[in-house]
Amino acid sequence: MKLFCPVLLSGKYFPTKCARRGVKSGQNVSPPLEWTEVPPGTKSFALSIIDRHPRANNWVHWFVLNIPGTLRGINERASGIREAMPPGALEIRNSFGDIGYGGPQPPRGSGAHEYECTVYALSEEEVPLGPFSTLEECLAKIKPHILATATASGTFEQ
Repeated sequence: MKLFCPVLLSGKYFPTKCARRGVKSGQNVSPPLEWTEVPPGTKSFALSIIDRHPRANNWVHWFVLNIPGTLRGINERASGIREAMPPGALEIRNSFGDIGYGGPQPPRGSGAHEYECTVYALSEEEVPLGPFSTLEECLAKIKPHILATATASGTFEQ
């Protein structure tokens, strides 16, 4: 499976529009993600964007469950807009405490942070969790159903 994030500048930098509103010119626009080469038997997808910088300690920027297995992507600006999100998709609370996408907002002077975008192809149509589930709960629930994963990373700093 392969994952592509079309908004990454030069293929590796998140644009400022994707940054959280606390960042100068940040608009908190959730990025588009596209995936290909999906394994047979895929019934749904989950996706995550996690800050892997040591200071961030696996900060969750976005986690989505129950994306229909027929889809091959999620549109830009989809987070938080019911009509824009895939039918049945469930956005989980991020580490900022909000439901849905929370863009990059690394502490000033902490250097470039790497944001790991991952899509998980799952053998189950629905993962029975609620919007206030933790990253650990999400990963534990999907782990036995993962058929394949794909990752794309981008960086951002202020």
